[in-house]
Amino acid sequence: MENIDKKSLDKAYHLFESGDINNIEIGTFKGLQQIHEYIFEGLYDFAGEIREVNISKGGFRFANSLYLKEILPRIEQMPQNNFKEIIEKYVEMNIAHPFMEGNGRTMRIWLDSILKNKLKKVVNWKNVSKELYLQSMERSPINDLEIVTLLFENLTDKINDKEVIFKGIEQSYYYEGYETNNKQTKKD
Repeated sequence: MENIDKKSLDKAYHLFESGDINNIEIGTFKGLQQIHEYIFEGLYDFAGEIREVNISKGGFRFANSLYLKEILPRIEQMPQNNFKEIIEKYVEMNIAHPFMEGNGRTMRIWLDSILKNKLKKVVNWKNVSKELYLQSMERSPINDLEIVTLLFENLTDKINDKEVIFKGIEQSYYYEGYETNNKQTKKD
């Protein structure tokens, strides 16, 4: 694993260990920026900054950078009163992909903070298959039923359980192509 990603993983752990996660705005773009900056500050010059170039992944083009400053406030205003609304907001933020790198890892922490605040639940990410998750996220802009079902089946009320939180962070890095093992990470 690259040194940058190992450091960002350690910072993600620290976000929770330190209690700093409790100072993050919940469900806002500012909160997403706060998480991104916390995890990637000092590692990327663009930590917490809205991207100014277009990006794609696996043939999917994310939102055009020219429209991000218009799109992000609209996503922020989306309701988040129940599980379905929260996932709809998460899917829209994923389509926006506002940062150059680290969007997925940042957004999964952001999603769990919304779920914890609104529903007193978090996703037990260690039980969410990488393949099923990536496939359902890929299809989510057209139909979010798969991602809604997959994540709903893996909700837990263990919102303060350190193992659930840390295994979730590790799984998030695994989704991005890294394996974690006792805080040690390496590229697949």
